[in-house]
Amino acid sequence: MRIGIIGGTGVYELAEKSGRTSRVHTSYETVEVTESEHAGHDLVFLARHGDDHAVPPHRVPYLANIDALRRKDCECIIATNAVGSTRDGMQPGDFVLPDQFIDFTKGRPLTFFDGGRKGVRHVDVTVPYCPALRRTAFKLLEDDAQPIHPAGTYVCTEGPRFETPAEIRMFQALGGDLVGMTGVPEVVLAREAGICYMTVCVVTNFAAGVARAPLREGEVTELMEQRLPVLRSFILSIAENIETVRDCDCRG
Repeated sequence: MRIGIIGGTGVYELAEKSGRTSRVHTSYETVEVTESEHAGHDLVFLARHGDDHAVPPHRVPYLANIDALRRKDCECIIATNAVGSTRDGMQPGDFVLPDQFIDFTKGRPLTFFDGGRKGVRHVDVTVPYCPALRRTAFKLLEDDAQPIHPAGTYVCTEGPRFETPAEIRMFQALGGDLVGMTGVPEVVLAREAGICYMTVCVVTNFAAGVARAPLREGEVTELMEQRLPVLRSFILSIAENIETVRDCDCRG
């Protein structure tokens, strides 16, 4: 099986150092990926923000990234996201496997089906994240006694600024548990491409108004660096244990 891995903020060491780096030409942009083998599977790693974290959330080439993994024949995508928590029960350092999202992005392309020769298609996202992948991931983290939440609602904002306390109160009222800047449209594009998709969120901080102090950009990368060894091991374990036949409707 070919498995795509999308590394977010602070997660660039998931790519095997012995991997083969290549450039994938898509209809949108050219994307660099690193391919390696693990436990009999082919892994295709992609750095969401570029290797040097030079691409801000609102300029990430989401369409090109997912199209590149599709062109590499990936059947599954395991993504990572650094997130803020709007709930006391989701603490910095915790892992969360979202099962729903709320989209508050504003100016980024959202679909492969933008009319014209590409046509129009309305995909169902009742279950936006692959339930089979999430079950596998939860079992692995639970067995490893890691702080893990099996579900949560991810709120995606445009960025690159952090949210205001008033926005966070609104998200809380809407049922949002986590806030980040890169989860959408990635999850939607994966569904349009017929690829099973899940993300492992790492809570790096409490959101504005929940935290007792102003937010620091550095605290996000600092905590991601602390959790990276566990996260790397976890991602590889998921790849090892992905079921070849999955009881999901991700592929349409």
